[in-house]
Amino acid sequence: MRKLALAALAFVFTVGLALAGEVAFVKYDTEKKDLTVKEDDKTATYKITDDTKVKRGDKDAKLENVLKYFGEKAKDGDKFEITLDKDKKTITEIKLKGKK
Repeated sequence: MRKLALAALAFVFTVGLALAGEVAFVKYDTEKKDLTVKEDDKTATYKITDDTKVKRGDKDAKLENVLKYFGEKAKDGDKFEITLDKDKKTITEIKLKGKK
């Protein structure tokens, strides 16, 4: 039973790692709330919802402020981390680097 529990925990941890990663900003569609990012050499577009959580460093941030940043100030290549839902189409969390 213990081996099964450890195997399940390892699986969940591995899946979590597969759904999260550092990406580079490409573009943001303010009307559709679609964020296009580049990871390695692949470009992908993901959906941002009102339930998407945002962190700047280790502190919570407001989604509306981050969406404004993506729409107005973000530059091609800006790096941050995203975590995807099980469907791999929806962003559940965005982690920006903290202010210096």
